[in-house]
Amino acid sequence: MRNRLKVLRAERDWTQADLAAKLDVSRQTVNAIEKAKFDPSLPLAFKIARLFNTSIESIFEE
Repeated sequence: MRNRLKVLRAERDWTQADLAAKLDVSRQTVNAIEKAKFDPSLPLAFKIARLFNTSIESIFEE
């Protein structure tokens, strides 16, 4: 699943580690999501959307 997570993170000047800490996941998880190697669970997707104050659909696309 493609996503805009890396772009959204970069717009805020956050590292993968920064984002991981905010989401309570590992940096490796953030990296895997950004590279579309891992699809987040629905609760994690909602957490990401809330953090960026946007909809899940605007972050993730098939």
